[in-house]
Amino acid sequence: MTTATNQGETKPGRGPRYLPGDPRPTDSVARMIRVDQAGEFGATRIYAGQHDVLRRTSSGPLIKHMAEQEQVHLDTFNKMLVERRVRPTAMTPIWHIAGYAMGAGSALLGEQAAMACTVAVEEVIDEHYAAQADKLGEDEADLKATIEKFRQEEIEHRDIGYAEGAEQAPGYPVLTRAVKSASKLAIWLSERV
Repeated sequence: MTTATNQGETKPGRGPRYLPGDPRPTDSVARMIRVDQAGEFGATRIYAGQHDVLRRTSSGPLIKHMAEQEQVHLDTFNKMLVERRVRPTAMTPIWHIAGYAMGAGSALLGEQAAMACTVAVEEVIDEHYAAQADKLGEDEADLKATIEKFRQEEIEHRDIGYAEGAEQAPGYPVLTRAVKSASKLAIWLSERV
């Protein structure tokens, strides 16, 4: 018996390594790049909103530092979109507004609330990047290394948020739950739309 494999080749007695309807490996990588580019775009917008509100506070330089790292991440994924011919998410105009609103809104609640927003977003991204890295094989070693490097910087941002009093923000549990839910929804949508 001869069946098709992922690459369109046939091998005796072996079926595809994926089920019908599952994305093929190349589709999975494209989705990863699409959602990561969208996430980094959203992060730059969150930090832009926070920085516009808090630039003259003690948090201003920290937010600027994190924003600069996120811009490097975004530039990297923008380049990958082009090189790998991956279409960006159609949600970009929404993330442009929503990211800025989340950043500015959290900053208007105070420096600790802005840091609570950072902690919540970065915890979701840490988990997201870790899951992606686990799925990538040796054939995507460069992408995996990029994701791991960026993940470490996202963990640094989370730790900055904690060190700057995120947990002392009024309504911390409610705020972080809301931000985490919004972030997970944005990931889900950006992978698909």
